Amino acid sequence: MSPFFGFAQFDFAGTLPLADGRYLAQREDGDGDSVLVLQTLAAPPRPSRRRRKTRDAEAAPTPPEVPVARATAIRAFEPFEGPEEAAAWLATATADEASIDAVVATGIALVNDALHAQAVAVADPYLVALTAERAVAVRLGYGSGEQTAEGTFGEAREVDVRAPAGSARRRRQEEARPQERVAALLRGRERADACETLLLRARADLDAGRRREAALQLRVGVEALLVELPDALDDADHGRDVEALEGRRRAVEAAAERALRGDLAPDAERSVREALETAERILRRRRLLTE
Repeated sequence: MSPFFGFAQFDFAGTLPLADGRYLAQREDGDGDSVLVLQTLAAPPRPSRRRRKTRDAEAAPTPPEVPVARATAIRAFEPFEGPEEAAAWLATATADEASIDAVVATGIALVNDALHAQAVAVADPYLVALTAERAVAVRLGYGSGEQTAEGTFGEAREVDVRAPAGSARRRRQEEARPQERVAALLRGRERADACETLLLRARADLDAGRRREAALQLRVGVEALLVELPDALDDADHGRDVEALEGRRRAVEAAAERALRGDLAPDAERSVREALETAERILRRRRLLTE
């Protein structure tokens, strides 16, 4: 009997900048191989290469049908001997929010690894990472090797990855009130600090397993924050965090120097994580206390 594999499957509206097919991958911090299967469903025919003449647009045109990009992240590193064992895994994986989040996070990380590889391969700085929340459907399931390679399955369950009402994640989202800040930034009533962009990039790299890039990005992000925001709040906790970040400055610089020569040792990676968390806490407190 062929082995069975669990998977996380994401349907995104539109297309992805990756060619359809199967991609074998292994993350540096992973336990083994994963397989990413990409399929474009219901794609409209490609337009002619010749530029068409312009025409008047309708006042309220009917929205066009869009294709669906299906990405199936197969957990090849965790094979099951048969459908019974696979079904038991699926029951555990969908038992609660934390279990679902863990499997979904592993799956979407594989999708984003592929997007990052594409960006590097074609030197495109504008390819962005995806989140599970942007998918029109998310499924966890299992199937045989033949089934999962075709994007099908033996059994699957559709899961809701949006933060439920009353959850800690939803409360953090509501506290941030991003619409108000978006409006302020667009109208020019507020200006984004350089450290905010730099630290966002550091977080994206660290979460994606790009530890060297995270260390290098964090170095300049911390430097910018300590110049831009040391006196941003008249708050004791803010002062303590800024002082703590200043104390971590040398460790962050050492981690960045180490990143130039190779991957980070565990203690250097820990320094990067702790400094980034402190910097993010400073930004989060500033955002909440100044609104």
